[in-house]
Amino acid sequence: MQQGFLTLQDGQQFQGIASEDWADPIEGEIVFFTGMTGYQEVLTDPSYQGQIVVFTYPLIGNYGINEEDFESELPQVKGVVMLHCADTASHYKATTSLKDYLHDKRVPFLTAVDTREVTKAIRTGGTRQAVLAAKPSKPVSTQITNQIYQVKGANLTSHGHGAEHIVLIDFGSKHSILRHLLEKGVRVTVVPFTELHAIDELKPDGVVLSNGPGDPKDAAPYLSKIKHVLESCPSLGICLGHQVIALAFGANTEKLSFGHRGANHPVKDLETGRVFLTSQNHNYVVDEESLASTELHPCFIHVNDQSLEGLKHGHLPVLSAQFHPEANPGPEDALWLFDDFLNMVRAKKGEKAYV
Repeated sequence: MQQGFLTLQDGQQFQGIASEDWADPIEGEIVFFTGMTGYQEVLTDPSYQGQIVVFTYPLIGNYGINEEDFESELPQVKGVVMLHCADTASHYKATTSLKDYLHDKRVPFLTAVDTREVTKAIRTGGTRQAVLAAKPSKPVSTQITNQIYQVKGANLTSHGHGAEHIVLIDFGSKHSILRHLLEKGVRVTVVPFTELHAIDELKPDGVVLSNGPGDPKDAAPYLSKIKHVLESCPSLGICLGHQVIALAFGANTEKLSFGHRGANHPVKDLETGRVFLTSQNHNYVVDEESLASTELHPCFIHVNDQSLEGLKHGHLPVLSAQFHPEANPGPEDALWLFDDFLNMVRAKKGEKAYV
């Protein structure tokens, strides 16, 4: 076993056991995830691109890695910090252990770390740069390096069949968003956010703006075109997509101190008063005060910190959510949001409601 060190931007240091074949220091924004399960989805979620993820639950990896729960083809994280990583997989669907998966994909990780103490440090000082290395080493950069999704290729892909045609604007979309849309019996065309001009020719019945990593303001060059799309057909924004919708209509976004990352975040529906649990993964939120100069209205709030969790437009069929209705990982309390969106699509077409 070889020693490894996690060093935060302010110099705080945590010692642990480093994974094998790990020589060069790994630097990235450090964040924490509070869910008890869902590590496979977290590791492969493009929203975590370039980040070092700390798992607060003390035992990670006990059910291994399977072939069904990937949110992208490859791991997106730069590194992983855990108290304990199970050596073997104890689930009938598992095809490999978490340790072997991380080794195979060359993702460095640190175990035997007091992850609760690391989390306290992040909560106190906010997300920041950190380094994983074989010896103590402070981050070279003090600037957060997590950026908006880097589109690899610009090919449009089509999936499924159905009377309704939905365009999924890809800012770093999870596989589960596409999967849940297809389960609703619609046809989906995935369009990279850099290829928005293609939407005019596709003439979709509705548009979904996906999740993704980075600062939503990095999408500024595309906002005028996005606003045109939003004004043309029913739209649903998820996580980063929610933030981009707000920016497109003139609202503002700001960064949380340490973000929301977990599978048990309570959200309140302002219309019904109902509270439901959600899966979340984001650093940025929409500034509620900035809505005053727009036609957007709050529809969901976070019960714990009162941050804005969803928007509706005053007269356009536009709906957005900061949380993940596809709930991978997490509870399925918010799956109805897809039905609400498809009901808007069908109402625009003069068809019967989905449910």
